[in-house]
Amino acid sequence: MLQRLQWIKLQPEDWANWGALRGGMETHAKLLDAYPRSAPHVIEPEPARARAAQERTARNWWPPSAWSQPRTRVGIPGPSSQDMVWCNMLLHEAPQPQDLMASWHQTLKVGGFVMFSCLGPDTARELRALYARMGWPSAGHELTDMHDWGDMLMHTGFAEPVMDMERIVLTFETPERLLGELAGLGRNFHPSRFAGLRGRRWKAQLLDALEAHRGESHGGRLPLTFEIIYGHAFKASPKVKVRSTTSVSERDMRSLLQASRSAR
Repeated sequence: MLQRLQWIKLQPEDWANWGALRGGMETHAKLLDAYPRSAPHVIEPEPARARAAQERTARNWWPPSAWSQPRTRVGIPGPSSQDMVWCNMLLHEAPQPQDLMASWHQTLKVGGFVMFSCLGPDTARELRALYARMGWPSAGHELTDMHDWGDMLMHTGFAEPVMDMERIVLTFETPERLLGELAGLGRNFHPSRFAGLRGRRWKAQLLDALEAHRGESHGGRLPLTFEIIYGHAFKASPKVKVRSTTSVSERDMRSLLQASRSAR
């Protein structure tokens, strides 16, 4: 995602890192370096995560070189206030992803852009195949294809969506390490998922099944595929349907007038 910023000519004056704890605070620090004169925000809607983000972004007063760094604000910025929304590895967790996209759209200024990444449908295909062989409910909900994300962006009001993807295969020494990695990456929203808590006997079966399919193609380690989807899109000027009587909000009117001046 950082590499893809080179495609964007707009230099944000205000930007928001949406779900920064999930996306990684290391990346947040790199964004501060990329836009040293901008005003950063961190958006964590859940109070506990907001408090954790506040602690992680508290300014260090030593060394003195830190004094000139921009102060990161934690909270929900006002509507139409941000030039960039950055959202790394969060969209696939949203039970209503278009609601999240609508929140991005509301937060952005006209002409601002969103940069996001999420997991795609080929993620954990090895584990899905194992669950199917064992006759268990799905290991995870069906993840969305990148073309469908592009359509959702358009329906939400974004323009010029650009989608891309890559597959990354991680390998693990033990089944326990593999499952530990997955535990931090999201939740299972599948409607047919197991309704209760699994017991120790079932977990032992899972670990044995994973161990039994350890192959030689990855040096004897356990492979797990991740499909990573990347996308960016711009917030277009609002379209006003003209009728005999038309109501336009003050914010949309300002955006329309600004777009008209830019065109002239």
